[in-house]
Amino acid sequence: MIFVTGGSGLIGSFLIPALVEQGHTVRALYRGQIPTIAATDKVEWVEGDILDVVLLRQALQGVNYVFHCAGLVSYDPQDKELLKQINIEGTANIVDACLEAGTIKLCHVSSTAAIGRLAGKDVLTENTKWDAAEYHSAYASSKHLGELEVWRGISEGLDAVIVNPSVVLGPADWNRSSTRLFKYVFNNNSFYTGGKANFVDVRDVVEAMLRLTFSEISGERFILNAAQLAYKDFFAQVAQCLNRKAPAYKVNPVVAELVWRAERMRSWLTGARPLITKDTARVSAKNHLFSNSKVQKAIGLEFRPLAETIAWTCAGLLQKQPAK
Repeated sequence: MIFVTGGSGLIGSFLIPALVEQGHTVRALYRGQIPTIAATDKVEWVEGDILDVVLLRQALQGVNYVFHCAGLVSYDPQDKELLKQINIEGTANIVDACLEAGTIKLCHVSSTAAIGRLAGKDVLTENTKWDAAEYHSAYASSKHLGELEVWRGISEGLDAVIVNPSVVLGPADWNRSSTRLFKYVFNNNSFYTGGKANFVDVRDVVEAMLRLTFSEISGERFILNAAQLAYKDFFAQVAQCLNRKAPAYKVNPVVAELVWRAERMRSWLTGARPLITKDTARVSAKNHLFSNSKVQKAIGLEFRPLAETIAWTCAGLLQKQPAK
């Protein structure tokens, strides 16, 4: 029996069908409505969330593997406490439940946001140290501290692996996660930043998780990243696939700083969520490359070209209700 958290998210929605296709019995956690994903009718769905300790203990009865995909991705200051609850406390609850069960292997989905940054170092690896004295977004800090809960579990005897995907791409809800980057282009926005981002195909993330979890590998973390691409080039490729005009005006760092401050004021006055925050403005200006050499050596994973992933994602999104 396999237990999956975050079954309605981008990674979970591709992981669950892959597990079912391999013949595994899957139990998955959901909130609200049962997700409408492939193989939904072959999954034992459990309603609740990862903050319910008693529910988690019950859900892990008879389980051998746990894929912890649930997590909140947000750079909105309003979500600071929620990030702590879901990404840190929720992960601690999963770790404790796995330790109590005693015979479970955990695959924890972290993020490259939890990888340390070093000034003057352009290529980052799993061994890059986290400097607590440096400024980190609330999201990055929550993923880092969530990872520490897993490392704590490993020190107490938990069999676990950690994956750190970069920006995960795949056809999902137009309004959630990385898909909002595609919506930004679809809605004919005109501006882009000068930074670069790292991207990975959701299918490659799932494949890596499956290979690592069902292997003898334990007590290690793995960056999952296909390649780095400038935002200008990424938006241009997306625009071509969606038959839209690519953003043409570059926003320099000074303007970006002014924009997020204006958005914060608008948010205070209207109660609406800001379109750009201090953290998104600063993250979008970064140029770090996350090395994928460790996972390639460990399991021989070859990542799909980004052009292929972008085209596939666009095609899938265009089959859904168009973004507004």
